[in-house]
Amino acid sequence: MSGKLILLTGCSGGGKSTLLAALAGRGFATVEEPGRRVIRAGGPTPWDDLPGFLRACLDLAEADLARAAGYAGPVFFDRGAIDAVSGLDELGAPVPAAPLSRCRYDAALLAPPWPELFGQDAERRHGWDAAVAEYDRLARDLPRYGYAPRLLPRAPVAERADWVEAWLQDRAAP
Repeated sequence: MSGKLILLTGCSGGGKSTLLAALAGRGFATVEEPGRRVIRAGGPTPWDDLPGFLRACLDLAEADLARAAGYAGPVFFDRGAIDAVSGLDELGAPVPAAPLSRCRYDAALLAPPWPELFGQDAERRHGWDAAVAEYDRLARDLPRYGYAPRLLPRAPVAERADWVEAWLQDRAAP
């Protein structure tokens, strides 16, 4: 399987970053969440300027996809352009022209709400209710944007990574 761009999205605190690290440990190419990188770089924050934050995330996600276009194997993205566009749509904020046609993933895997994993930190200040609302919004919007997301299982990270590898194998089979 070559050149597959796979979006890991869904609930904040749903284990996406942990799964991404496990997949990286298995030799897969991975891309860290745009939002955390925007905050660390001193860009707009979701608690001070949510539309500006989402636009910065969208710009970074577009650049991530452009860099990943030449990779030989699957590339896993911890969040991406879809998350930013969905957030901007929810706010009623302007969305740059045609970002979803420029920012296409080959598949989307959706992390469900998992209260035992959820936690706040300096880069994730929102609470559980906001995380679940985010999941509900993404679960609604992914099909609107042309994706048929697969729900990630609630399982220990090694089992979840095994599931992803099996899912990749099933997709690659003729």
